[in-house]
Amino acid sequence: INAALLVAQLENLDKFITNKRKIASSYEKFFKEIEYTFFKEPVHSRSNYWLNTLIFKDRKQRDKFLEETNNNGVMTRPIWQLMNKLEMFKDCQCTDLENAKYLEERSVCIPSSSIF
Repeated sequence: INAALLVAQLENLDKFITNKRKIASSYEKFFKEIEYTFFKEPVHSRSNYWLNTLIFKDRKQRDKFLEETNNNGVMTRPIWQLMNKLEMFKDCQCTDLENAKYLEERSVCIPSSSIF
C-alpha cells in the first residue's frame, strides 16, 4: 500500500514542484514592495520551495506579523527552534550559532500548499 501511494505521489511530483514555484513567485512579487524579505533560492540553484519563508528586521516585527496573520485566519509560524534548545539536546556540544539564532528570531513560514 505504501509503495502504491509513493508511486501515485511521484507521478505528480513535477506538478507539485511547478505549483510550489508559482506560489513562491507570487510571494516574491507581493513582498518585493514591502519591508519583509522573501527568502528565495540562491543563484545557481533550483529550489522546490517546499517551505516559503519571510525574514523580518527583528523579533518584534516577526511577532507582530505572526499575530496579525494568525488572528486573520492565515496560518503562519516561526520557522524553527534550534535543536540545541530542545530538551533532548540541551546538554550537547554546539558551536557559535550566531547566524542560526539571527534567523530563528526573524523568520516565519508562510502557507506553502502545492495545490494552486
